[in-house]
Amino acid sequence: MYEIISRDGRAKSSRFTTVHGVIETPVFMNVGTVAAIKGAVSTMDLKDIGTQVQLSNTYHLHVRPGDDVVYKLGGLHAFMNWDRPILTDSGGFQVFSLAGLRRIKEEGVYFNSHVDGRKIFMGPEQSMQIQSHLGSTIAMAFDECPSSLADRKYIEASVARTLRWLKRCKDEIERLNALPDTINKKQLLFGINQGGIFEDVRISHAREIAAMELDGYAIGGLAVGESHDEMYSILDAVVPELPVDKPTYLMGVGTPSNILEAVDRGVDFFDCVYPSRNGRHGHVYTNQGKRNLFNAKYELDDKPIEEGCGCPACRHYSRAYIRHLLKAKEMLGMRLCVLHNLYFYNHMMEEIREAIRAGRYKEYKKDKLAGFERA
Repeated sequence: MYEIISRDGRAKSSRFTTVHGVIETPVFMNVGTVAAIKGAVSTMDLKDIGTQVQLSNTYHLHVRPGDDVVYKLGGLHAFMNWDRPILTDSGGFQVFSLAGLRRIKEEGVYFNSHVDGRKIFMGPEQSMQIQSHLGSTIAMAFDECPSSLADRKYIEASVARTLRWLKRCKDEIERLNALPDTINKKQLLFGINQGGIFEDVRISHAREIAAMELDGYAIGGLAVGESHDEMYSILDAVVPELPVDKPTYLMGVGTPSNILEAVDRGVDFFDCVYPSRNGRHGHVYTNQGKRNLFNAKYELDDKPIEEGCGCPACRHYSRAYIRHLLKAKEMLGMRLCVLHNLYFYNHMMEEIREAIRAGRYKEYKKDKLAGFERA
């Protein structure tokens, strides 16, 4: 059940009730691609830093350890010891971006594993079956994510195929949810809007998937090469076409500034590898912009990453110490930076929800963006 608690312009704060718990939106989903956050962060850590939802990936878990293994161990929640919601990406993006040589057919995609080269086939039914094995809270529809630089003719054909695949996904998840041995019989399905940077194609596709009465709607194929202004323009065009009484998810986005702008356009859900990936390289987010802790100016800096921050790193350690760990290639340095960044993102989402519910989101966004620009 999805309930809008408050609106402030197009920004909205909602409560999404699932079989694995309630999600307060807007929300950032921490990315645990292979059922773990890179940077030695445990599920217990995730709870401590305020994580509501974790995202894992169908393709990667199918390749290793195998969705059949996860199924035999009781599903992802039991496997990784996480009792809150999990969203599984369908694997579509990875199939098209990682798998190398591939053949796209109406039935699905034939490709070679990026791990061991073995031949794999994945189509809408296979993606749904794998995600059902994983037992995630939310399953994403299998789609093609074409390059934002693809021409109009290719984009239109791709979107039409993605729509046909979505119908097959819906039929298959309904069948799977009715089976007696299914782990999560209330698995939800989100459809994905595609169309590159062609607004009319995006709008037409949004209207078609909106009519299918899905559990939620995602906007895919952005933050893959287009400018920020182009992305915001697509959101301005597409979000109003999606059902207002269902959650809206902007896939793979993004920077704190991207999130602030997208919330202002009505988006609920976000995910991105930036906080963990940047953290592993010593780049940490603060309200005064991003800091590179490898910089020499932090060698004798006894202040925390950000003064006033409540994350485990800032409560206990200095910039100088964390810089030393990073320079010495000690894993603890990466871990502390990742924990800080994930805490920063999750705490920012809490602030966003509070600002929307207080009717002051525009002011909050303006102040937050101004702080980032001072870096």
